[in-house]
Amino acid sequence: MTPEKDNLHRVADALIGATNAFDVEGVLKLFTADALIDDPSTGHRFDGHAGIRTYVEQYFIGYKTVTRMLSIEPLGANRASVRVDFTGDFGHEIGVLQIAVNSDGLIIRIDADLE
Repeated sequence: MTPEKDNLHRVADALIGATNAFDVEGVLKLFTADALIDDPSTGHRFDGHAGIRTYVEQYFIGYKTVTRMLSIEPLGANRASVRVDFTGDFGHEIGVLQIAVNSDGLIIRIDADLE
């Protein structure tokens, strides 16, 4: 595994681990303060730590969502496409998370979509 893919894989694993543990503070530590999550499936964009907190509380804790990584493909040094399997009170969905990180390995943006 290349150093870039290894770092992106580590970030994706940490994010999935924190959301599966319903650890909001653990999730927030993975993001820059001004990060954003754009998730058209929810009809919303979530800005900064306050928005990301709402996203995790509403869509992960609220629906008891469990995420499993299916694959990860680097899209350059600081971006990856992560295909994931979501299960929870809503049923089952497959999604793609386009994750961008800064040079410190913190997430600056996630573009999420369902397949």
